Amino acid sequence: MKTFFLVTLLLAAAVCTHGREQVKDSNGNPVKRGAKYFIQPAKSNGGGLVPAAINILPFCPLGITQTLLPYQPGLPVSFGYEPVIVGTDYIYTSTTINIEFRSEIWPVCNELSKLWAVDVSSSAAKEPAIIIGGERTAPNSLFKIEEATGAHTYKLTTSSGTVGTIPGPWLGAPQLIATNDDAKTLFVKFVKVDDDATKATTSTSRVEKLGLRMFPFY
Repeated sequence: MKTFFLVTLLLAAAVCTHGREQVKDSNGNPVKRGAKYFIQPAKSNGGGLVPAAINILPFCPLGITQTLLPYQPGLPVSFGYEPVIVGTDYIYTSTTINIEFRSEIWPVCNELSKLWAVDVSSSAAKEPAIIIGGERTAPNSLFKIEEATGAHTYKLTTSSGTVGTIPGPWLGAPQLIATNDDAKTLFVKFVKVDDDATKATTSTSRVEKLGLRMFPFY
């Protein structure tokens, strides 16, 4: 009975990923479920993505912003399937996933999760912000990675639209939103945190500290 159940799960996983491409990191290697990556804009000289306040009051939940300084790699994230797909260690395009910040340093809003979500509150704008505090199975916490033009270049999509950017409240740093305006689409690449080049320049803890400097109050 257990063998039959396992075979059934493996077949379901094969169906879920059939005809879909493995997501590749900036070096062309498959993106692994649960591993840490920086999400960095593919067509920009700025840095990576970090949590940052987008409102004065209420302060939480935090939004997500691109750092303006190119030496700031961002804050690591990991990707996971929801629902869980048994039998695969890799992330595939056009497949429902969660995105979660991974950091030991988190000075505020600790009552909320680090999962990404689309703001679906009653006060949300026409182009709602991408925020922190999602729930794994909630529709607004589900994302997909889709291929885009360029080697190992992707875009993120949600049920509310494609992830794009608008000038944010902190020196105009790009703030992530869900939009149906193609001109605002954010094209990204995934840089593995333990990449040899990263190891040569900094430790993970220092990387996290650099990324979190984008907290305007930190």
